[in-house]
Amino acid sequence: MTMSLLKTLATLASATALSLVLSVGGAAALDPRFKDADGDMVADAPTNPAELIDPPTLIFAYTPVEDPAVYAKVWDGFLKHMEKVTGKKVQFFPVQSNAAQIEAMRAGRLHVAGFNTGSNPIAVACAGFVPFTMMASKKDEFGYEMEIITYPGSGVEKIEDIKGKKLAFTSETSNSGFKAPSALLAQEFKMEAKKDYEPVFSGKHDNSIIGVANKDYPAAAIANSVKARMIARNVIKPDATKVIYKSQTFPTTGYGYVYNLKPELAAKVKEAFFTFNWEGSDLLKEFEKSEPPQEKFMPITFKTHWEVVRQIDKALNVSYACK
Repeated sequence: MTMSLLKTLATLASATALSLVLSVGGAAALDPRFKDADGDMVADAPTNPAELIDPPTLIFAYTPVEDPAVYAKVWDGFLKHMEKVTGKKVQFFPVQSNAAQIEAMRAGRLHVAGFNTGSNPIAVACAGFVPFTMMASKKDEFGYEMEIITYPGSGVEKIEDIKGKKLAFTSETSNSGFKAPSALLAQEFKMEAKKDYEPVFSGKHDNSIIGVANKDYPAAAIANSVKARMIARNVIKPDATKVIYKSQTFPTTGYGYVYNLKPELAAKVKEAFFTFNWEGSDLLKEFEKSEPPQEKFMPITFKTHWEVVRQIDKALNVSYACK
C-alpha cells in the first residue's frame, strides 16, 4: 500500500467540497429538535419535564445480525441484570437493518441500543442516541479492523483483481461494510463503483462473510470482529476466506440510550452496563471470541471515540440529514 487508510481519508477530506454542515471536529449538526448546550456532540436531555419519557418496559436492540435469535439468548442474562438495576421490564427487539433500528429510536419505540460503528453518528444526529460505552478487553483494548476478503481460488489476490467483479458491501450506513472501503478504493486504487467493479449489498456482515465462504461473492468488505465470532461458532471454517486488505483499528458497537429518557432512569441504564458481571455469562462466551477479546463495558464519548468515523463520513460527503 502506498498510503495508509487514514492518510487516504485525510487527503480525500481536504480535496472534497463538503455538502455537510460541519463544526469543529468534523461533527454534523444535530437535528433541529435537539439541543447541545454542553458541546459534547450529543443531544441534551429536555429541560421540560413533560418531554421526558419513563416507559414501563425498556426496549433494547442490538445491531442487525444474520440470526437475531442467537443474540436474543446471548443478551438475555444482561437484560435480566438491567431489569434488576432499573426496576423495569426489558425486552429484546430484533432489528433487520440499521435504518430500521435508527427509525425505531427516532419514533420513540427503542430506548436502549447498540448501534454499529457506521450508523452511530446518524443515530446521534437523527434519533437522539446518546452513546456512553462499548465493549473492550480487561486491558481497555477495543475495536476491529475493516477487511476486504475473498475465498481461496477466486482469482482475487490483491485489490486491483476486484476490477470487473462483484464486491459485496453490507449497507450504506456501515463504516467497515461500505464507507471505509469505498474511500479506500476510490482514492488509493482509483476504482469507481459501477465503473470498475459491481457493488452489491448483502445487508449484514454475516451475510457478506457467508457469501464469500460459499463463493457467492468473489470479494467482500467486512468487520473482522464479526468474522472471528463466526469462526469461533463454526459458522464458517477459518480457511474458507482469506484477507487481501486490513485497515487501521476502528471503534466497535457503541451502546447508549435515547436522549429523552428520564435522567434518573438513564443513570440506572448506565449503572446496569457498568455493574454487569461478565464472568460465566453468555455475553462473555460470545464476545471473548473477538480480537481483542471483549470482556467488559468501558466508558466512551462520542466526541472522542468516533472522531475517525466522522472524518470518513466527512471525506465521503455522507449526510446526517434526517429523512
